[in-house]
Amino acid sequence: MTRFLNATALSLGVLAAGLSSASAEEKTDFKVAWSIYVGWMPWGYLETSGIMDKWAEKYGIDVEIVQINDYVESINQYTAGAFDGVSATNMDTLSIPAGGGVDTTALIVGDYSNGNDAVIVKGDGSLSSLVGQPVNLVELSVSHYLLARALDSKGLSESDLGGVINTSDADMIAAFQTDDVQAVVTWNPLVAAILEDPNAKKLFDSADIPGEIIDLMVVNTETLADNPAFGKALTGAWYEVMGLMAAGDEAALTAMAEASGTDLDGYKAQLAATAMFYDPAAAVAFASGAELPGTMTNVAEFLFDKGILGEGAPSADFVGIAYPGEVTTGDAGNVTFRFDTTYMQMAADGAL
Repeated sequence: MTRFLNATALSLGVLAAGLSSASAEEKTDFKVAWSIYVGWMPWGYLETSGIMDKWAEKYGIDVEIVQINDYVESINQYTAGAFDGVSATNMDTLSIPAGGGVDTTALIVGDYSNGNDAVIVKGDGSLSSLVGQPVNLVELSVSHYLLARALDSKGLSESDLGGVINTSDADMIAAFQTDDVQAVVTWNPLVAAILEDPNAKKLFDSADIPGEIIDLMVVNTETLADNPAFGKALTGAWYEVMGLMAAGDEAALTAMAEASGTDLDGYKAQLAATAMFYDPAAAVAFASGAELPGTMTNVAEFLFDKGILGEGAPSADFVGIAYPGEVTTGDAGNVTFRFDTTYMQMAADGAL
């Protein structure tokens, strides 16, 4: 999964801000987009297994789950109103749809990266040894954010480096094999492949900042408000699959593994570095926790520093983010990103 942003994507989000809300009305047909990543493979399985159809029928609606190969494009299309929901990270949700003015709700908090993303060097280096050295990564991605957090842990910043070199995830493994590249930041399955090199050393990974790189299913807030059946069907179907995964259902896990281009063992290894919220009560507790507002404030500051929080954003507080318990960070008069535990709580209560 290429989890990154760019100015073009953000501009499209801003231009399309008014289009998405036009889809907010009572209706029966819905479309959700997703991209390949360990924590989002259940969305594909929901579609192919018929579980989504079963839950949609229960609530008298139709939900189509569509795989989009280009992650950023999937968010762009959601922002433009082509989809009612999309799989996205907390960072990308804040910068593209929410930053572009499309009021968006995190319906399901699926997982957080707990080792899937890593800073890797050759030899016996350390984070401090990165001073003056170039680092290869996908710019403006969760990798870029992870690097910023890693450097901050040592009192360093990106300005202390010899620059960052924008490198496609498709080219990352080959780049690390060249003499010119000494340090990279990337995500699984690339991390696992690079660490097979005996000269590769992991310096920092997302397990060092647990709960900060969050994988979500986000939906249009107005669409959800007008169509609670959509939220109920999507959430009910999701947690049925979470139950299968938690029980170690090999047929389901193998189907997800193959769809993601690996085998069962490979997929299980990726899951081991992913903090999946199989239990909806655990997801509710996470989304309601005292740490999340601080995390999102860090993310907003990173995005503002990179100039991608929103078109003409005057500060890191430009976008308001609402949390359970009437907590808000950012501009309370411009809330366009909401963590809503209503439907996850219904799942926890067996009320779906």
